[in-house]
Amino acid sequence: VQLVESGGGLVQPGGSLRLSCAASSGTFSSYTVAWFRQAAGKEREFVATIRMGRTYYDDSVKGRFTISRDGAKNTVHLQMNSLKPEDTAVYYCGAGRPILSTISRTSAYGYWGQGTQVTVSS
Repeated sequence: VQLVESGGGLVQPGGSLRLSCAASSGTFSSYTVAWFRQAAGKEREFVATIRMGRTYYDDSVKGRFTISRDGAKNTVHLQMNSLKPEDTAVYYCGAGRPILSTISRTSAYGYWGQGTQVTVSS
């Protein structure tokens, strides 16, 4: 599975962005897909995932971010609203088949995109 992220950019605090993760494989719908982010000098951290039709979020983005799947287009989106400067990071999508207890671990995902930069700044 090859993953390609898009949609990053520069946005002011309080603004919105929608990230997309497009997959090359026709079996993409069978994978759990997650978004992680990595700020400069920090480890990659879990943001959100969609698994078997259910969504899970890190507490830091709950209520502001929404992950969704467009099966017809083999794409997973991350709608990000009310963005804060601390959301600044490179955002990566990952695909895998993790068990529920491991969905927030980078090691649970075997396929990754190249990342897209999100910068929240005035």
